[in-house]
Amino acid sequence: MSDPNSSEVCLIDDDPSVLKSMHYLLAAEGLNVRSFNRAEDFLSHALQHHVGVVVTDIWMDGVTGLEVLARLCAISPATRVIVITAREDLAARATAMAIGPVAYFMKPFDDNKFIGAVREALGAATP
Repeated sequence: MSDPNSSEVCLIDDDPSVLKSMHYLLAAEGLNVRSFNRAEDFLSHALQHHVGVVVTDIWMDGVTGLEVLARLCAISPATRVIVITAREDLAARATAMAIGPVAYFMKPFDDNKFIGAVREALGAATP
């Protein structure tokens, strides 16, 4: 039996306007979306629920997106990850890419490419 949450896309960003726009964009595509403005809240959720796909910002107050990626490797290694950031940081990009996200986007990003990456990640996350 498949987990109904495996088709859920979790969004993590501490910028409320970015979080809201990504949520609306994906929900308008008919996707099941859950938003978190704090990485700590997402990590608590991920400990208790299977998460198929997560979209995370890198630079957030408190726990960074890189820390989210590292913790996810331990608690949910099958979760597919898409990284977004507004700041070009080659070291952070290299670190994120080494952990293995399915996509890496600079804000502002192309909506259609973003939706495509999320759909591809969901397809790969389905058992």
